[in-house]
Amino acid sequence: MLTVICRRGLSSALRNYRTLSSTKRSSSISGEESELRGDGAIRRKDPLGFTIEQTYASVLSFLRRNYTRDLTNIDVAVTGIPLDLATTYRPGARFGPQAIREVSPQVANRKPYPEGIDLFADLAVVDYGDCWFDLSQPHTIPTAIETHARKIIDQNVFLLSLGGDHYSTYPLLKAHVSRHGKPLSLIQFDAHCDTWPDESSNSINHGSMFYYAVREGLIDPQTSIQIGIRTFNDDFMGVKILDAEWVHQHSVNDVAEEILNRVGNRPTYLTFDIDCLDPAFAPGTGTPVCGGLTMAQSMSILRRLGSINYVGMDIVEVSPPYDQSNITSLAAATIGYRFLCLLRNKKIIDKSFSFGNYSNYK
Repeated sequence: MLTVICRRGLSSALRNYRTLSSTKRSSSISGEESELRGDGAIRRKDPLGFTIEQTYASVLSFLRRNYTRDLTNIDVAVTGIPLDLATTYRPGARFGPQAIREVSPQVANRKPYPEGIDLFADLAVVDYGDCWFDLSQPHTIPTAIETHARKIIDQNVFLLSLGGDHYSTYPLLKAHVSRHGKPLSLIQFDAHCDTWPDESSNSINHGSMFYYAVREGLIDPQTSIQIGIRTFNDDFMGVKILDAEWVHQHSVNDVAEEILNRVGNRPTYLTFDIDCLDPAFAPGTGTPVCGGLTMAQSMSILRRLGSINYVGMDIVEVSPPYDQSNITSLAAATIGYRFLCLLRNKKIIDKSFSFGNYSNYK
């Protein structure tokens, strides 16, 4: 009996040694062949490839990408901006980044539809973690967000930000403009135009940041466009509006054509406020407005925007306390995944494109 136990122990030890040796040799998993499974966000050494994960467990990161601040050979860094001090109705967007991360594994569990591409075989994406700022010193927050973004984009890495309320786009735009040295075109999916006037330059207000951005020359209104708007403003400041009713009355091809014609080949920032979606598809947001876009419309439009010269992207205004069954977080994670598909195709198809390179936009 003792002999049998010893043999079993020896066999188990050999299996464990082989597993450990295999894991050391192969830190990036391709399908079922590797022994490295679970917690890829902290165990995977290579930013490319994927690990086999339990979608309901393990370390949280966006799409289970490496959780790191080492940006060597990285194409895209994802970061959270957990801010909701600028909200004018329902708070809770500070919990948005983590909620999006929580549901994102199931989005990445299969190849994207309809392309069927192996996204992370070609695109090196990491989760950089969240921007830190001192909530007790609100006047320091805009600079903290801008500085955080600059640390990333100054390393020639594309930045995808997860909000947080929509005010965060204002310091993010400042960081990108300081990098690229010119006004940017803006593609904004939103229920609200966010160009309501506010003469106080120190305000932290998620309804006026694009008023500041136009006034300060961060964005060019003549080459910018807002999609899904369904709230009134006396002055849209020259930004082209495709309101929700217009979108519902036209095809997704029509919408995409209007966007492409408006921004052309200019350096463009894309911001997606989750309240662009009808509350049926995104109940967990601070200022829901009925009559919005469906997820199907939004995904179809985004798929048609692959040729644009993007400099940065964000998804904002996810408020988990008002969500139901993670509907809104899932929508945001899916939109983020779609953004990455656009960037992957840009990298693979447009051989002259490189992330963070000024020459892309000349």
